[in-house]
Amino acid sequence: MTSMKLKYSIYGMLFLLVVAMAVVAIPAFIIQPFRPQRTTDLQLALWLRHWGPWVASLCAMLAIALAWRSRQWQTIGLAILLIAAAALSFVNIFEIMFHPVLKPAFAAAKEAGIEDDDMVLAVNVGSEARAYPIRMLAYHHIVNDRVGGVPIVATY
Repeated sequence: MTSMKLKYSIYGMLFLLVVAMAVVAIPAFIIQPFRPQRTTDLQLALWLRHWGPWVASLCAMLAIALAWRSRQWQTIGLAILLIAAAALSFVNIFEIMFHPVLKPAFAAAKEAGIEDDDMVLAVNVGSEARAYPIRMLAYHHIVNDRVGGVPIVATY
């Protein structure tokens, strides 16, 4: 393969790598705690989560074809990176980042370390009450609990 064709193969693979990494990075950037999110941004993130694995897989297949054609170590290395990016696109990073609290622990407000200016999500059912600190919910997004004998899901 001539050096000019190799150069274009590498540029093409770098473009494919940027696309494959973007379908992973953009949703992770958009959906993060304590950051305002617009409806259009969330729609883009969800669209990329749905179609991203297919886009990244297509990029990886094209990279494998280019690497096979050139058989140069540079293109083989880029193809391996693209395969890794495609595999990463199938991982639901939000389940890792925002796993639910299945068995919450509770303490009296004085013992829980809640500051006076901490925001909480409060739930009252019958004579029983719970308060879930927003700073905790920001990283878990969901708490499965029972308040007053009633199963609830606390989220925001």
